[in-house]
Amino acid sequence: MKSETMQQPSEPEKDKFISPRSRYYGQVKPENLIFNANLQEFAQKVGIITSLETNGKLTSQEAYKKIKCLWKQLKRSKKQLFNNNDSST
Repeated sequence: MKSETMQQPSEPEKDKFISPRSRYYGQVKPENLIFNANLQEFAQKVGIITSLETNGKLTSQEAYKKIKCLWKQLKRSKKQLFNNNDSST
């Protein structure tokens, strides 16, 4: 009987699985690409936080605070990248 061993995925394969990135279809400019990457990271982290809250690992209040902090970081990133003074979005 043959001994079958499961091959471990490489680090880049793990990263692609854990944090997949979607292709960007908008206007190709450095600031757009960076913001898109930041937005995708935000979405990934929100997904993780909501899963932790759903499974009882975080309280609703903790999850809210973490997501609020991430949102503020995303807004700051948008402002820095686009020199946008509009704080309502």
